[in-house]
Amino acid sequence: MTHPIGLNADGLPERRRRFRSAYAVHRAREGHCTAPTELLSLPDLKTGPLAHQWSVRARTYRRFVTAILEQRSRQVAPAPVTVLDLGAGNGWLCYRVRLLGHRAVALDLRTDPVDGLGAARGYGAYLEPLFPRVAAAFEAIPVADRSVDLAVFNASLHYALDLHDVLAEAARVVVRGGRLVVLDSPFYRRPASGEDMVAEKRRTAGKEFGDLAPDLTALPFVEYLTRERLAQHSAGLGIRWRRHRVHYPWWYEIRPVIAVLRRQRPPSRFDLWEATVP
Repeated sequence: MTHPIGLNADGLPERRRRFRSAYAVHRAREGHCTAPTELLSLPDLKTGPLAHQWSVRARTYRRFVTAILEQRSRQVAPAPVTVLDLGAGNGWLCYRVRLLGHRAVALDLRTDPVDGLGAARGYGAYLEPLFPRVAAAFEAIPVADRSVDLAVFNASLHYALDLHDVLAEAARVVVRGGRLVVLDSPFYRRPASGEDMVAEKRRTAGKEFGDLAPDLTALPFVEYLTRERLAQHSAGLGIRWRRHRVHYPWWYEIRPVIAVLRRQRPPSRFDLWEATVP
């Protein structure tokens, strides 16, 4: 038995629908696929065109498990932890959370079978029942107040259109003492570096995305974060953010040095960010 996608997100503005469709095509061109061997191995993908980037994301995920999920598990024991995966994509994090004995709900704007919620069907033969999948935007999460232990922005918070509203909506659904978590969104020390990245992305969009460029760059996403930006847009929510440093592969850690030598803009970092909901 597989759990159906619980909400149709087709009531979206035209630009967002076009972005959703174009992003599915882009992900297919990047090499994402729904082969069971790939789905079941994530985030520890060892082969293929995306193995390099997943070697970074796997480190973040493991730090999330040890620093946040296991701690919350001890706090709510003997009950399982309920995780809302925001920006779940194909649901790999939900699958891993379920294997650890917890509950998980996958939320994403995309329902396509390439790398959206539709791809999660590939887990159906290995989980009974499959975790719930909800097609919705961050700004209007169709989940009850105070109903999940962890709301995890899974490589997705930089796709927010209004950072404060998205954080407030996520905080609404988290129980008191639960956590907001940010995984694998680009953080910069200085806003200028983030703005340089955005400008560079727009300059090279045609080359990188081809015919998809207009739709993939049409929406005014947040694009990047800084410690100060996260704190500013959390004002009034009663939360304070804490960074968990993640030790990434050596080639990732030396990027700032290479950028200085090449006189390039400083690169972003991912790491892991956590805030307790009062």
